[in-house]
Amino acid sequence: ITTMVSSSAASDVYKRQAVYTSLRPFSDTAQNGYVSIAQTLTLNNYVNAWNDAELIRYFANTAIIVVPAVILVLFLASILAFVLARYSFKFNLAMLLLFVALNMLPPQVLITPLYQVFRRFPGVLYDQYMGIMIIHIAFQLGFCAFVLSNYMKTLPKELNEAALVDGASVWRTFRSIILPLTRPALAALAVLQVTWIYNDFFWALVLMVTGDQRPITSALQNLSGTFFVNNNLIAAGSLLAAIPTLIVFAVLQRQFVAGLTLGSTKG
Repeated sequence: ITTMVSSSAASDVYKRQAVYTSLRPFSDTAQNGYVSIAQTLTLNNYVNAWNDAELIRYFANTAIIVVPAVILVLFLASILAFVLARYSFKFNLAMLLLFVALNMLPPQVLITPLYQVFRRFPGVLYDQYMGIMIIHIAFQLGFCAFVLSNYMKTLPKELNEAALVDGASVWRTFRSIILPLTRPALAALAVLQVTWIYNDFFWALVLMVTGDQRPITSALQNLSGTFFVNNNLIAAGSLLAAIPTLIVFAVLQRQFVAGLTLGSTKG
């Protein structure tokens, strides 16, 4: 517990330092050092970071990857979770464990075989948005299915029986009854998935060769020169890049908290 508290405190210090550094001109920190009282505060670093790194283009690239990937992974995971939670068959538990186990593999273990496979499809997977989306969907599907299946198991099975008596098909039962009831869990997962996929740096760096197509996390490299690094500019760019995830959390905060706390008082 002490380690967690100290880590959280250190993280807060780093965040405040990043904000403070982003508001200081480079000439100020070069003369007085980063651990000093600022002579002046300005927003020029944010303006320069936005213009120099062309962040608007990379925000659009990130949206092209994140939005379809999050929607597809939640849709596919909800279908898989519905089958695993509502229907009993021989390999039910084994299938769920397989998805969870595959999700636990570190990306570094799979980079070599996946890189070789993707290089065989240069116009479809390699150096394409589709390839990175498929990677994220495959890696996040197991976790989302695990969370949603456990959530769906808490819903009364009488709902399925009532729908069956009324003549509803399996798809109608899933779409009209089960899926609306899982909105808190879906909202919580949506916040997590947007954050994880948005912050990805590894796969975009390895599988995306064209610099203009890379997401925002890779675009921050444009603020680093060959022989000179302006840390004030990089701090401003990093804070600008973090804004979309903060907006998503602010919009879905109530549903996110509800999804995390549901079931905490049961038993």
